[in-house]
Amino acid sequence: MPLLVTSASGANGNGYGALLAFDQAGKSLGCFSDDNRIVDPRGLAADPVSGLLFLNSAERVLALDSAGDVARDTGVIAGLNPGGGVFGPDGRYYVGLRSARTILALSPDLKSRGEHLLPPGIVPFPRGFGFNAQGKLFLASGVGPDGNGDETIVAFPGDPTRAVRLVEDPQLSPLDLILAPNGNLVVASEHPFGAPDAMTTIREYDPDTGRLVRVFSASGLAAFRNPRGLRFGNDGQLYCVAQDKVVAFDFASGRCLGPVVRLARLFGQALAFFPP
Repeated sequence: MPLLVTSASGANGNGYGALLAFDQAGKSLGCFSDDNRIVDPRGLAADPVSGLLFLNSAERVLALDSAGDVARDTGVIAGLNPGGGVFGPDGRYYVGLRSARTILALSPDLKSRGEHLLPPGIVPFPRGFGFNAQGKLFLASGVGPDGNGDETIVAFPGDPTRAVRLVEDPQLSPLDLILAPNGNLVVASEHPFGAPDAMTTIREYDPDTGRLVRVFSASGLAAFRNPRGLRFGNDGQLYCVAQDKVVAFDFASGRCLGPVVRLARLFGQALAFFPP
């Protein structure tokens, strides 16, 4: 199954500004789609109902088919500035909004402009989010490009206006968050954010207590810099896109398996396994 990766561009990383495809051996297959509406792409998520791949791109959200053609398009949403995207338990597509500092909920037909799930400014800078099997929302609150923000994971036990600080970890600076098959929170971290000598790790937390369960590191098998998007594969392994590579981890043991993709100037933001 091809691995797709969004690569940032311009001031956001000087990458390719494209949705890139790789085969199972990690060989580059070039752009998955050449549609000119794909600009500095960010979040990716496959819709389990339609089978389309949803992609956050500049001021719009697109849904692509298996050939890379655009099947659905929100059109321009002024000021969208999207980050990551996931499908929620209600079937809607949720998009992190970096400028508005909230989450936008969109109908999967992409025919409306959507609605805010949380009040604007709910955290200083959103850095990934996810829903557990019961529909509870977890949101990574990190540092923005301007250096402002905080370093935690917040939870919303029921009231969308009230964020409960869940994680207290002095080594955490979150960049993405995903729910693991065991129900735990898995977070890509670079601490201090943006520092040349930052400690880059994958960190696992208990979703009820916020307790740190495990720390995954590259253990010298990869130059693990600027970790961003996280995804579990059908093989149960955990994949993280980082600067110039995608790194795999055996989730059961926590062992780093090394890079599965190497590409200079990748500056990856999100990844997805998407059948042809």
